[in-house]
Amino acid sequence: MPVPLLIAIFIAVPIAELYLIYTIGDAIGVLPTLLLLAVDSVLGSLLLRSQGKAVWRRFNDTMAAGRVPHKELQHGIAVIFGGALLITPGFLSDVLGLALLLPPTRAVILRLVVRRLSKRVETRVVAGEARPPRREADVEGSAAEYPQHEPPRLER
Repeated sequence: MPVPLLIAIFIAVPIAELYLIYTIGDAIGVLPTLLLLAVDSVLGSLLLRSQGKAVWRRFNDTMAAGRVPHKELQHGIAVIFGGALLITPGFLSDVLGLALLLPPTRAVILRLVVRRLSKRVETRVVAGEARPPRREADVEGSAAEYPQHEPPRLER
């Protein structure tokens, strides 16, 4: 994602959140708005707990069956992000967090994200942009041993 787009998102989203909080607060009052934000944070943490347990259980079942838990990992990451968004005060973040925590909408969002990422990877590989992985670790047989020097001893 380009840096200018990230900067725009980091500026626009908080402004939109504040605008919504102000607008809703103006419509229903300050105290009800604050209570609504507090209640949805508490309910979000409870939903995070239940969905987190369910995803963790499916992850363990998949591992016990000897399969690779790629879908379970995707759902686990989505649940973590959804919980973080629900705990964060704001109505836009609550809507997205709720969508990531509810299994039907989470599945749709994950399908869209995976499709988008796979197209980006396919485009880069087809365009020849794929680079071999960099070697930063020691490769078998390339290490050399150096003689150990004993520290000088002090004589009395």
